[in-house]
Amino acid sequence: MSELTFEQMLEDSIKTIHSGEVVEGTVIDVKADEIILNIGYKSDGILTKSEYTNDSSLDLTTVVKPGDTMEVKVLKVNDGEGQVVLTYKRLAADRGNKRIEEAYNNHEVLKATVSQVLEGGLSVVVEGVRIFIPASLVSDTYEKDLGKYADQEIEFVISEYNPKRRRYIGDRRQLVAAKKAELQKALFERIKEGDVVEGTVKNVTDFGAFIDLGGADGLLHISEMSWGRIEHPKKVFKVGDQLKVLIKEISGNKIALSLKFDDANPWKDAAAKYAVGNVVTGKVARMTDFGAFVELEAGVDALLHVSQISKEHVEKPADVLSVGQEITAKVVDFNEADKKISLSMKALLAPEPAAAEESDEDVVSVDIDAVIASQGEEDAE
Repeated sequence: MSELTFEQMLEDSIKTIHSGEVVEGTVIDVKADEIILNIGYKSDGILTKSEYTNDSSLDLTTVVKPGDTMEVKVLKVNDGEGQVVLTYKRLAADRGNKRIEEAYNNHEVLKATVSQVLEGGLSVVVEGVRIFIPASLVSDTYEKDLGKYADQEIEFVISEYNPKRRRYIGDRRQLVAAKKAELQKALFERIKEGDVVEGTVKNVTDFGAFIDLGGADGLLHISEMSWGRIEHPKKVFKVGDQLKVLIKEISGNKIALSLKFDDANPWKDAAAKYAVGNVVTGKVARMTDFGAFVELEAGVDALLHVSQISKEHVEKPADVLSVGQEITAKVVDFNEADKKISLSMKALLAPEPAAAEESDEDVVSVDIDAVIASQGEEDAE
């Protein structure tokens, strides 16, 4: 057997490598735009900045130092000058693709921080792979402002995986919907009509407010916001307000709410406060041609008919009264069943003087003469 030469033994001791192979190397030198690694081959490996990262502004000396070990992928065994060309970026992408493929096949829930808010959705990066979440898949409701998701960690699943086209689509909507369904089920299992629960004002409309009860929204209609009169819900509530509300009715998945609690019902002792014959004070709330509605207290209105305003003829209430004016009147009718109260200002006016006796004729005639003199013949008649 012939003895091997030193060169042959050295050649045999050095491993062989192939393009596409993943190898481990030790950093022996770092420049701003290049890393040189010992990969156990007869030639050192060269890793350029463009094959390390997509960030052209990155200084490699800030992320790698001599002595560090790292796994890289062989792009070329010989670049024509005897050097091995390496890539770190593509190896990371390969591993990232594999990770996304596994998540897609297993319907795994992924977490990532939103790196970009785009016009049509959100962008996140998972192990070097950029995933796009369209605006329609961000939530189960329309999101007008996606900016609130900037730099936020979100959960999603991969709904489309197409490495050939580099198309990776994430879906957060189905997770949000599933979570809501779970919370809704738990909510309906624990609540019943008559319960008082806490909620947060989610939206305010002309006809009421939607209250988030933690799993489902309930409607607080304008008519249930107070025992008194509400001009507009937006003058009373704003988004984010915390409320304790009464569950008035549950119908399927619809919840009707109320703030009209029984212990604050102004009609519970109204029979005594507004009994016929009582004299009361209130403010004119609104007027019609046939009378004025007087607010005696929040939730209790009474009708002052036009015929009961004065002993003199009144064509319409607005001729003598104004909204907001405070008036005093006597209760002339109380109907607790229909929650109706009738008032009369006329009943508080002094009665007409009785007809004079014959012995007072001279005095009466003097009074009449004085009236005729001051007011004229029309008033005397």
